[in-house]
Amino acid sequence: MDSVTKNPERRPFSIKLWPPSENTRKMLVERMTNNLTSKSFFTQKYGTLSQEEATDESQKIENIAFETANQNYEKQPDGDGGAAVQLYAKECSRLLLEVLKRGPKVEADKEAGSDITSAPREICFDISKGRRAFIEAEEAEELLKPLKEPRNSYTQICFSNRSFGLEAARVTEPILVSLKDQLKEVDLSDFIAGRPESEALQVMKLFSDALEGSILRSLNLSNNALGEKGVRAFGSLLKSQSCLEELYLMNDGISKEAAQAVSELIPSTDKLRILHFHNNMTGDEGAFAIAEVVKRSPLLEDFRCSSTRIDSEGGVALSLALGTCPRLKKLDLRDNMFGVEGGVALSKALSHHADLKELYLSYLNLEDEGAIAIANILKDTAPTLEVLEMAGNDITAEAASALAACITQKAHLISLSLGENELKDEGTIQISKALEGLIKLKKVDMNTNLIRRAGARVLAQTVVQKPDFQLLNINGNFISDEGIDELKDIFKKFPNMLGPLDENDPEGEDGNDGESVADGEEEEEEDELGSKLKNLEVNEEN
Repeated sequence: MDSVTKNPERRPFSIKLWPPSENTRKMLVERMTNNLTSKSFFTQKYGTLSQEEATDESQKIENIAFETANQNYEKQPDGDGGAAVQLYAKECSRLLLEVLKRGPKVEADKEAGSDITSAPREICFDISKGRRAFIEAEEAEELLKPLKEPRNSYTQICFSNRSFGLEAARVTEPILVSLKDQLKEVDLSDFIAGRPESEALQVMKLFSDALEGSILRSLNLSNNALGEKGVRAFGSLLKSQSCLEELYLMNDGISKEAAQAVSELIPSTDKLRILHFHNNMTGDEGAFAIAEVVKRSPLLEDFRCSSTRIDSEGGVALSLALGTCPRLKKLDLRDNMFGVEGGVALSKALSHHADLKELYLSYLNLEDEGAIAIANILKDTAPTLEVLEMAGNDITAEAASALAACITQKAHLISLSLGENELKDEGTIQISKALEGLIKLKKVDMNTNLIRRAGARVLAQTVVQKPDFQLLNINGNFISDEGIDELKDIFKKFPNMLGPLDENDPEGEDGNDGESVADGEEEEEEDELGSKLKNLEVNEEN
């Protein structure tokens, strides 16, 4: 799952990220193996690998990606190793995609041994793997030669990461015209970087006109700073699309006018399954236009509208539209300002999403009222939910019982993030109790929640027993030195499961009285908290 813009005032963690632990590398291999053997868009299209072949390929991919990233890190150390981790992940993703699109070797071997001998059929033409640079006419002529070969079988093109000038676009235009009847997936993300606006708009229009009338399944126009002018430059292409299943418009400078242009230009989205609209400046009025697109997309399964400056009014409109999409499996609305009103409206929409697998609602300013409304509805729907994120929403212990009641019902939950709230010990222990029966749980993030020793201990004791658990993040809390020692002892057999604690403040203040809590006072608080929780258990039984 992408990163979301966070509050710049939050303190960054100082963590050494490279090299990854052996456990992390092993888990990545397992995850890739699962991708190669599970039902997905790619495996349905290209075939599912056997368990043996998938494991072998995943191990090869991980080894190559690790060596590539490690060599880069050794040549150019970057402190915490963040750049190496990004390269490692990028290489794994790239190589995994190649294997997915190649399909099982057994099938390939059968084709190779058939009576009719033919060269391997390439279906994806991708120039994004090289250096990020301008491309001019002469290089375009050479680089795009494979696309001019008679009877080629390319159905997917990716021109991302190369910046096309006007002359290069003129070289490319007739090639695209010749291919448009066979193309199904087109990736034009980040293909005009650094060009003057007038030239960039001409390039976009040339590509758009060349591809007009193609019957695309997937179109990616992300990272092009489109704005309204850019959207309308692609008008001829957008207007001709009636079978789109995937549309990506991320980081495109989509204002309210640009959003209105998107809604106006795309004639039909009744087959759309994926719509990603991350990191734009849409605002409330733009949200109204995007809501209209959503309303016309009854098959939508994956909707991302994070970091788009949407406030309460736009959040309500978008939530109402989402209520018309019963097939939704993944919803990402992070880093907007829905507020309580937007949260309540969203809770009503969630009642229609029984198939939801991943729900990202961090940094929406939900507060207790919005969080409780969502938790109360979610408790009775989405039984196979795997990911729940509600970090940074000013949620206090008052909402903990509703959240706990919801979480208890999510037997398939793998990842839970409630960081940067104000749950304190009382709320944390209620959440911990809800996690007791979740055997599939792998990750819990409760960082920066005013948690002290008692809450940290109960949470740690709960998650450490999970058979597949990977990581507990409780950094940035107010755990005493004795409490830290206690945590380390709980995780002594599995030290990699406990995240860093360098931002913990043992003398932290919770803002109630402006004073830190001494060890003796903390013990008294634990006794009082224990009494409250016993009362809670009695009330639940009654």
